[in-house]
Amino acid sequence: MDFLYLFGIYVAVVLTCIALVCKYSGHQQSPLGRLLGAFTWILSPWIPQCVQSFFYRSMHKLFHQRSSFFLYIHILLEVVVYGEFSYEVFGFCLDMGTSSASLCVPYILLGLKSYLFYMCCSRDPGTLTKANHAAQVRIYQYDEKLFQQGVRCSTCQLLKPARSKHCRVCDRCVQRFDHHCVWVNNCIGAQNTRYFLLYLLSVCAMAGNIAVLTADMLLQAVLRSGLLHAHYIDEQGIQQPAGPLFIIQHLFMTFPRIVFMLGFLVFVFFLLAGYSLFHIYLALVNQTSNEWFKAKGHHCQHCSPSSGDVCRRSYNPFRGFYHKGILKNLGEIFWPLRPIQKKEN
Repeated sequence: MDFLYLFGIYVAVVLTCIALVCKYSGHQQSPLGRLLGAFTWILSPWIPQCVQSFFYRSMHKLFHQRSSFFLYIHILLEVVVYGEFSYEVFGFCLDMGTSSASLCVPYILLGLKSYLFYMCCSRDPGTLTKANHAAQVRIYQYDEKLFQQGVRCSTCQLLKPARSKHCRVCDRCVQRFDHHCVWVNNCIGAQNTRYFLLYLLSVCAMAGNIAVLTADMLLQAVLRSGLLHAHYIDEQGIQQPAGPLFIIQHLFMTFPRIVFMLGFLVFVFFLLAGYSLFHIYLALVNQTSNEWFKAKGHHCQHCSPSSGDVCRRSYNPFRGFYHKGILKNLGEIFWPLRPIQKKEN
């Protein structure tokens, strides 16, 4: 069945793109990143050195320098999905009796997501400067495990406030640094974490909503065509009932772009749903991605790193030093802390 081969190539391309993002955006330890690294190592003897050098320079420029490339990719994918939905799915759904209110929801979500996307891209994440440094140092206490007092940023030459980190892509220190997101071409820090979290949820809702409407349209098309009770003649001339693979092939041949769009949306939904749940968990326990990954490899200074044992004094990655209770943790996300003003005598 030709469509299965095409769909296999489609899935392989999507997985390869995700593996590239994982490997070159600082998540080399992810399963896809390790798989791509092993695959690259096997193929490297047969790839010309000039091609390898060009590839690595391109990946470095994309993932380790500020670039608008992923912004354009993001917008392009959005235009393609909404263009296909508006051009084909919207009309089919109207003909099949779907309410106009339901069909307006994806466009409302698009407007909400666009606003949150703009805020993630344009909002300052909490850049540390000489002017605000003294105030930023007073916001968080040092836990003396992940963040020690007196440590100076080797690039900015400023004493690092607790929970801050220097972003090598943006070349700046960021308050309550979470990570650098290539999709919004900006750091995620104290001042824009709330927009990033809501942005992830809005993209999930948008992908899920369009996927449900599209799947309902395809289901209605199958029911109206009578395929569930249809039969076909196989290569041996024997009459066979139309099974799931036959129905999928029929839909692929009849609505190829819609089927590919649905597969892409389902894939994006589950991928971003998992990522969103991870960030929701971090928000609930008042941690950042940076702290989570640092805590996983943290050992008490009195223990031997070679032993691999973590003693009771080591950092707890499931409940960090800054955990204050769920409501206060969420409040800190949506209303970032301000420096404590010292009382003058």
